Amino acid sequence: MADVRVSAHPLVAHHVAALRDPATGPAEFRRIVGRITRLLAVEATAGLPTEAVRVPTPLGTAPGERIAGRVAVVPILRAGLGMAEGILDLLPDAEVWHVGLYRDETTLRPQEYYNKLPPRSAAGVAIVVDPMLATGGSMVRTCEILRAAAIPRIVVMALIAAPEGIRRVAEALPDVAIHVAALDEGLDGNGFIVPGLGDAGDRQFGTAAGH
Repeated sequence: MADVRVSAHPLVAHHVAALRDPATGPAEFRRIVGRITRLLAVEATAGLPTEAVRVPTPLGTAPGERIAGRVAVVPILRAGLGMAEGILDLLPDAEVWHVGLYRDETTLRPQEYYNKLPPRSAAGVAIVVDPMLATGGSMVRTCEILRAAAIPRIVVMALIAAPEGIRRVAEALPDVAIHVAALDEGLDGNGFIVPGLGDAGDRQFGTAAGH
């Protein structure tokens, strides 16, 4: 059974409400995406391996822990870019791998057009980020690409999810942890999340009608 976690944090709920509002312009939308991502990432990275270290202080040394091993952040283009920046605020040394997928609006199947994974990587954890987990097709395909690259652990993060997308990822990849900020009612006839927040890519980058 997949590990699915929907945030119950009041700060996450507060920022999600602002994210949904059509009056929130692109600049503020991007800032809010970063804030929610950082809040979710604290929970999603709780299981990262650490190593014990001794840290110098002005009065001596103290025991501490540092992240052990390499972490990859995998934004699904283009909407995942804003979430990647939020995680890099917390893990600035993480690798960033880009996967480009678009949804065929007739079949709703993901079509791959870009893949920038390194030929070989020692990363032990890959965190896949996409603001909207709708049908789940793009997320499943990205995770399959990572599995083919022999990444041992995958974590999924999304801002808004539909039950259909959660179910598809959980069934296809039961060992992948899924962290979302909000779980919505479902999908409309075009495969868009309802009530959702519109097109996350357009709203981040100012390409929606009227901008």
